[in-house]
Amino acid sequence: MGHKTVELDVREDINNKLEPFQKIMEAMTGLEMNDVLILHAPFRPVPLYGVMKAKGFEHEAEKIEEKHYKITFTKKGGK
Repeated sequence: MGHKTVELDVREDINNKLEPFQKIMEAMTGLEMNDVLILHAPFRPVPLYGVMKAKGFEHEAEKIEEKHYKITFTKKGGK
């Protein structure tokens, strides 16, 4: 059985001064072990790392260009 990957770009929301937290939480709903959420953001969302870790996700951040980070969250445990 394949793993699910969800990709979400919140750069435009943040540029428009919209809070993307709820959108991110909705995107990760239903992800199971080894499923992936790829998040595109204009900066490293450091506070989000702790929230996602508490939900069983590990992360890896990559700077694509100025004001574009790709953060890959992988479900490794928890609920």
